[in-house]
Amino acid sequence: MRWIEVTVNCDRDPDLVCADLAELGVGGMIVEDEQDFENFLENNHAYWDYVDEELEAKFKGVSRVKFYLSDDEDGKAVLNAVAEFLGKMPETAFVQDSDWENNWKEYYKPIEVGEKLVVVPEWEPVPEDGRIPLRLDPGLIFGTGSHATTKMCLAALEGVAGPGRTVLDLGCGSGILGIGAILLGCEKCAGCDIDPKAPDVALMNAGLNGITADRFDIRAGDVLTDAGMRKALGTGYDIVTANIVSDVIIPLSGIVRQFLKPGGIFITSGIIEGRQDEVRAAIESNGFTILEHHSEDDWHCFVAK
Repeated sequence: MRWIEVTVNCDRDPDLVCADLAELGVGGMIVEDEQDFENFLENNHAYWDYVDEELEAKFKGVSRVKFYLSDDEDGKAVLNAVAEFLGKMPETAFVQDSDWENNWKEYYKPIEVGEKLVVVPEWEPVPEDGRIPLRLDPGLIFGTGSHATTKMCLAALEGVAGPGRTVLDLGCGSGILGIGAILLGCEKCAGCDIDPKAPDVALMNAGLNGITADRFDIRAGDVLTDAGMRKALGTGYDIVTANIVSDVIIPLSGIVRQFLKPGGIFITSGIIEGRQDEVRAAIESNGFTILEHHSEDDWHCFVAK
């Protein structure tokens, strides 16, 4: 089915524009507003240190409402009512159902990581290259294997994963690091993420790789603020991974030792260029020795003990 994508530029409060459009029979509206975007970034520092310049440019000076109408008589009747109300025809484009789902999958292909792994989307065939396939369907959760921070963490795991070892993944997202650790030989992985959707997504991805729930325990919560979560996760892990952001890694470095057995390894990334010295100082001030420092595409990864 074909749909009409309609864009209405706002010269007043977008909420008022939405109210007027709703009176005309419009539903499912999307507001794109620069101030809302800036507020969202300001209130969600825990998720990122870096925002793509193209995304920022998309919202620069923007205040508009988007909605979709069926490309038939009913949809065109609503479009004409909107045009009459505005005094002009709004900007329109046409999209197909197939454009709304799955097209992004065309751009997500198998990704070789380190020397041993290849991250393979669920819908792609496994390359016959001798690498260990890590099957993944990330959905809307971070961790596809394409980002430099994920690749560096997986590559670092190659050097420390092994039989009988246990892993704790803090900020597990799609579960990719814990799954990678088990595929590289580790016995078990526990993990947590502040996103409540993460456990379901991570466990689904573990299942794609034949990893059962008794080896993969994922929870939703915040280890920085929730002592109960820290207690539930326990201690004695051989490896702790944290691919998050600098503003979380810095305080996390003060408590991560409680999760590790003596001599355990801490692998952390999500550190944007310019913050690496600050993060290194925090890690070292909490008694760790930096064993490795990797960088790729303006991102940094530390392996510490």
